[in-house]
Amino acid sequence: MNNFTKKLFILTEQNETYQKLVESYNLPNLVITKEAREAHIVLAAPPLLAPKLNQFEKLVWVQSIYAGIDALIKDSLRQDYLLTNVKGIFGQQIAEYVLGLTIDHYRHFNLYREQQRQQQWLAHSYQTLSSKTMVIVGTGEIGSYLAQMAKAFGLITIGVNTRGIPKTNSPFDYIYHIDELASAIGKADIVVSTLPETPSTQGIFNQTNFSQASSILFFNVGRGSSIEQTALLAALDSGKVAQAFLDVFEQEPLPSEHPYWAHPNVTITPHIAAVSFPEQVVKIFADHYIEWEQGYSLHGCIDFSKGY
Repeated sequence: MNNFTKKLFILTEQNETYQKLVESYNLPNLVITKEAREAHIVLAAPPLLAPKLNQFEKLVWVQSIYAGIDALIKDSLRQDYLLTNVKGIFGQQIAEYVLGLTIDHYRHFNLYREQQRQQQWLAHSYQTLSSKTMVIVGTGEIGSYLAQMAKAFGLITIGVNTRGIPKTNSPFDYIYHIDELASAIGKADIVVSTLPETPSTQGIFNQTNFSQASSILFFNVGRGSSIEQTALLAALDSGKVAQAFLDVFEQEPLPSEHPYWAHPNVTITPHIAAVSFPEQVVKIFADHYIEWEQGYSLHGCIDFSKGY
């Protein structure tokens, strides 16, 4: 970029916090504006920005405060700007969520809490994670970090992606192509979806792909649209899925009449598996901005045609 003043508009659920953090970096040639039509850059939560996108007449770059940017990649919305999201900060949180709930399940900790309330002294046999197989659908930064942490517990890790080929120094023991998803699930004790929202991922967890499952734990920490609801409920009722841990849904909050609420083998969490901490987001934004302001290309821009 040329050496002129860039104007930043902040549109988040915590504007004051983000503004103070941005100001603390003293970024060169950057000022914060309250006027949307003046802004060259927007630091935003995509769902808040999407309905206001056309107000930004001089828009050049949007930095999402989330990893998920699906609210901004609809065909009906303009795509004449650079879009970056936050990466590299969610792996730890997702790993804690998945491994924590997995251990809780296999070691019966919920059951022991209930027994404590009833003053029952009763031991139950349990399973360890060692030598179990975790299939991680989506082998990006989050999936790869989860695989690395899972291996520390002795799990066998299978990654599923659109290429079917492992990267150099891959944390996965095996890689399957997305077309082999049913086969991969057939080998799994635990399946974790970290998939983004794209046309090709919608409804991918369907009857066909659940068909070879055998009493698996199923986690969705990616996007709600990847699950075909009737197929998951059928897999739960038949025992193909022993327990589903769902953090993301097509409609949030989840409607009160939704069948997931009352199902005994569904654990619902309100989209909290990994959250954007403002300090981490602004550090990513500042690093991006400094390179961009010095004339370098922005790294990791979203390809609107792919959705990631």
